[in-house]
Amino acid sequence: MPSNSLIDWLATRSPEQLGLIADRAALRRRGREVSLRDFAQLLAQDHVAAELVKFCTLPDVQALGAVSWLADQRHGPFPEERWRSPDPYDRAVPRSAVLDLLADDDPGLRAEAEATLDRLADQALLLPPHGEQVVAHTYVHRAMMGGMALGRPAGQLISRHFNAPEVHHVAAGLGLEKAANRSAAERNVVTVLTDPERLRALLDRAPEAATRLLELLAHDGPLLETRCFHPAGVYGYNSTGKYTFFPGGSGHQGVDWLAARGLLLPSGLPGVAELPLEVALAVRGEVRATFHPRPPSPPELPPAERAEAASQGAVVALAWQLERLLAACAERPLAVRKAGGVAVRDTKRLAKQVGQPEETVRFLLELCVRADLLGPLAEPAERPANRRAKAPDPTYVVLPTTSYDRWLPRPPAERLVPVLAAWATCRDIPLWWPDPDQTPVALTGADDPDAVGLRYALLEALAAAPGRRAAAAPEYLVAAATWHRPMRVAEGPPGAERIGATVREARLLGVVADDTLTALGHALLGLLRTGRAWREPEPVLTPVLTDLLPPPQTTARFQTDLTAVVSGTPEAGLAALLNAVGARESEGHAVVWRISPASVRHALDAGHDAEDLVRRLRAVAQGDLPQPLEYLIKDAGRTHGRMRVVRSGCCVRSEDEALLAELAGAKALRRLGLRLIAPTVLISASSERETMDALRAAGYAPALEAETGVTLVEQPAARRAKPSGRTSRH
Repeated sequence: MPSNSLIDWLATRSPEQLGLIADRAALRRRGREVSLRDFAQLLAQDHVAAELVKFCTLPDVQALGAVSWLADQRHGPFPEERWRSPDPYDRAVPRSAVLDLLADDDPGLRAEAEATLDRLADQALLLPPHGEQVVAHTYVHRAMMGGMALGRPAGQLISRHFNAPEVHHVAAGLGLEKAANRSAAERNVVTVLTDPERLRALLDRAPEAATRLLELLAHDGPLLETRCFHPAGVYGYNSTGKYTFFPGGSGHQGVDWLAARGLLLPSGLPGVAELPLEVALAVRGEVRATFHPRPPSPPELPPAERAEAASQGAVVALAWQLERLLAACAERPLAVRKAGGVAVRDTKRLAKQVGQPEETVRFLLELCVRADLLGPLAEPAERPANRRAKAPDPTYVVLPTTSYDRWLPRPPAERLVPVLAAWATCRDIPLWWPDPDQTPVALTGADDPDAVGLRYALLEALAAAPGRRAAAAPEYLVAAATWHRPMRVAEGPPGAERIGATVREARLLGVVADDTLTALGHALLGLLRTGRAWREPEPVLTPVLTDLLPPPQTTARFQTDLTAVVSGTPEAGLAALLNAVGARESEGHAVVWRISPASVRHALDAGHDAEDLVRRLRAVAQGDLPQPLEYLIKDAGRTHGRMRVVRSGCCVRSEDEALLAELAGAKALRRLGLRLIAPTVLISASSERETMDALRAAGYAPALEAETGVTLVEQPAARRAKPSGRTSRH
């Protein structure tokens, strides 16, 4: 049960402060208000504290490790059994002792340490009341006892990992008389190892190889990989956690000398030895926690001279890339593999259609799904003829959701907001593919809990070098990102690769340009700092994007070669009109549509009127419409519908007898089985749909007619997936 002091403290927090804790700990419940008592009860759970710790900086983690270590010294080791978890208030330590451990008597460091403890209190990792005693969350004691880079007490290691023969062996190595039993021998060994004077005298006699090893383990961490101890079981199988000495030793003089005297003991991990706490303290001479309150300083870096211009170019390109990609998915949905993810052939086709690399297409698909603009839709499976047979599993496709129809008419800046917010909160690094031997697949449903923290840490590292090309300094980025989120950034090459992939993503979005953080990047960083990236990014991102994007163009320049050119980003209504009457040929600083007889027929098939098209195109034209364009549209309007496909049949009728005679003799239409039954009527052996498609494929322009003689406009309902209603969590 949570303490009343925690509930009272939560009552003093502002909604923004509570919201930030809830977001970081993933405590929000859609459509449900959580009471303060429920909130406190959730915060008391270890898995919630584990989420909060992942948002700690390096000094936060170091301070928590110091608190845990002090509690161990004052109250004994924290029990490993979860059912024996003591009350955290019973393991309180003096605040002054924590400050001494972190900063000694350095005034500047003490102020930094005070600020660190206050920050941990704000994150509910140090429990109220926040006075002269420091009370850490139970999870801190359980999981962060190694924060001081010190090992466990010798008595604990000996009792847990040695049988009687090994204890007597260590006692003999220390020059002690043989004891009557294991308990007496262990007591004698621990007495020597916990007596500072006797221990220092022993260390003074250590050979040089052992001394060098002691210095390394005492300051850099207590664990050492070595073949010094062997599991004490049959065929090396260890079910008791006990270890014995390797016959013949480890092969390292210093290791064997230390192990023979209990100065190096089994850690419980095969092949890993541990330096006991007392030995490390004797080597160090003083107990000081490692404490780095400031992030690494950026190196000398050249200035970024064209960051905002490059950012603008990336954002403009992103706007039309998204529009084309979503339109392509609406026109031809993407097939989903049985194993999950989009079929690779569909990704290749989409990349060719959009004119972008496959990697970029995979990235944009991921963001569109996270922004709820794309989603899966089950295709109806054909039932088997045998009713007893098992119905086949449905197949799935990816296509726009109903949210896409509301997104499409918005101004470009408002369109980009949900996509950029989706990237900021995306629990994945789409451009990082961990297995180089496998073909990357889009939309695999990856869930990377460290992705958002790493992204935030990277943006912080870049923000620390404003106007400088910090993205060109990968070693600095890794070090600084690790300082900001040490629990989120993996060590070694994988961490550097993930940071590199995140930088590439940021460049595609205009968040990083010319190797520096742009105004858009600073805006996203601010949203992540406050937690508003998950709730209300629009007020922050919309003005920044509006400044970056040129105003949408409402007019087009129509040329005699039957092309329409829009310089810049077309307004949504203008783009819809030109998409209806033409085929988009190119993108970039200028968008070009080509208008052809086929594209005009397509517009007329969709229900547009020729005279109305001419009127609307004149209204958006910069100057007069070229005569060839007017003639093309009007001629298409005159010929459109000269023949009619009647639903009852199906049959084809036309007042143009010569045209029907031509159709009846056309080789391209032979499969329809057209037969002239009257000078103005043909009958077809195929359905009305197949007949319409075949006539259009042959270059004719039929119109669909109802049994009543009324012309029907073919407007099949657009298929849409259902929005998930979920937002990306961190």
